[in-house]
Amino acid sequence: MALWLPLLSLLGLLPGAVSAPPRRSPDAQAWEPVTPELLRPARFALETYNRGRVAGARAVLGAVSGRVRRAGGGSLYSLKATVEEPPCSDPMVCRLPVSKKTLLCTFEVLDELGKHRLLRGDCGPVDAKITDDKNEISSSFFPLLNKDPLPQNFSMEMVSLFKHFITTYNRTYDSEEEAQWRMSIFMNNMVRAQEIQALDRGTAQYGVTKFSDLTEEEFRTFYLNPLLKEGPGKTMRLAKPIDDPAPPEWDWRNKGAVTKVKNQGMCGSCWAFSVTGNVEGQWFLKQGDLLSLSEQGGLETEDDYSYHGHLQTCSFTAEKVKVYINDSVELSKDEQKLAAWLAKKGPISIAINAFGMQFYRRGISRPLRLLCSPWFIDHAVLLVGYGNRSDVPFWAIKNSWGTDWGEEGYYYLHRGSRACGVNVMASSAVVD
Repeated sequence: MALWLPLLSLLGLLPGAVSAPPRRSPDAQAWEPVTPELLRPARFALETYNRGRVAGARAVLGAVSGRVRRAGGGSLYSLKATVEEPPCSDPMVCRLPVSKKTLLCTFEVLDELGKHRLLRGDCGPVDAKITDDKNEISSSFFPLLNKDPLPQNFSMEMVSLFKHFITTYNRTYDSEEEAQWRMSIFMNNMVRAQEIQALDRGTAQYGVTKFSDLTEEEFRTFYLNPLLKEGPGKTMRLAKPIDDPAPPEWDWRNKGAVTKVKNQGMCGSCWAFSVTGNVEGQWFLKQGDLLSLSEQGGLETEDDYSYHGHLQTCSFTAEKVKVYINDSVELSKDEQKLAAWLAKKGPISIAINAFGMQFYRRGISRPLRLLCSPWFIDHAVLLVGYGNRSDVPFWAIKNSWGTDWGEEGYYYLHRGSRACGVNVMASSAVVD
């Protein structure tokens, strides 16, 4: 589906931006009951979890469920497992003597050519259990960090980093318990960012961002839209290819066709920002006037109908419409042809897999294809240019999370490798 098709079909009758639609898992596979294939990565994750423990102090694997994504010669296992911790009576380890404790763990294990690697492991106290017959958690859990010992890798350096994060992004929390919970999330996220960094094949740097105190689930719910590729839409005609070869580099920001970076807020409206950015560029190229269009009020300007990013009654006024659209086109999935079209025709509306973007700071991102599959599209953005940095080819991408994210609001993704599905949903409005 073209990202801007809802705009074309409504032509100014776009309702107020709403929060993200009910979330469905981006994974195509359902959660599977335990099988030998799932047990192998689960046992590997447990071995890693138990590393350094003496006999008698090692945790034991309980119920397991999970799913697997496959790409090329590798598999990515997303697992949920109960882990039985042995009784604790050592005062140097536990605060009070406790009996056997059940933890709920989520693991992500990458299997490349038979070699396993633990990408993520999070465990917390749980009263519920995983039921094999339903393959799901029977009730939710919440780690009460004020009651349980802090993780062993807890350090004053991490505390200092978290305090700096709070100051930098002006965070406040309702209680000490929530602050501890957010600090735990922050610590786990720093580990995840390091893992993403180690696996990236580009020049990107990952680390602390304004999203570092959010769980992956929260981040996806608030800032992404996993249903982008599944929405209804009409079939578009293919754009006429550009005969001229693509210039070595191009940037519409330097040519006056791109408005300032905007902020969608905690709303899954990224598609609207991708759409309006594309229309802004098309209008500029045809009419010579760069207008900042409203993502919330159809084809009105931001001045006439500013974006608020929450559910509200539409206040669209037809008399205030400033631009129009004549048609729509689907673009080639060939990156060279995309570059040629962009240089000739203007910024392009695209959608990508947002893997790693929660912790992206700068540089050219190039995640492993298995981790950033084109089949799991969940974020809409605007392609504004391309080029090379130290012989590393990139796409310059305008995001909608404000200028305090990434490189002043921009994301740079490797060009030429179809990274993160950058080429699978490229489209544009047409202004005659």
